[in-house]
Amino acid sequence: MSDREPTSEEQFAYRTSKDGKVFISWEGRVVTTLSGKAAQRFLARVGADPASAQLEMARVTGNFKRGNERLAKSKSRR
Repeated sequence: MSDREPTSEEQFAYRTSKDGKVFISWEGRVVTTLSGKAAQRFLARVGADPASAQLEMARVTGNFKRGNERLAKSKSRR
């Protein structure tokens, strides 16, 4: 299978395993794992264009980083 290594302007990368799973990472950390039909759909949507691949990976991972993590941690301690 293929591995996608990020360039300096890319934040997302993905790699595939022999059993068909797709691991999507953000800044070197795995944030989402796809398997089965979801992995197949993702691989079909990701094209040769790096910009479109970045958009697809951002879409698949969802809004996992909202910018309010520190705020949420401080509220939960109260």
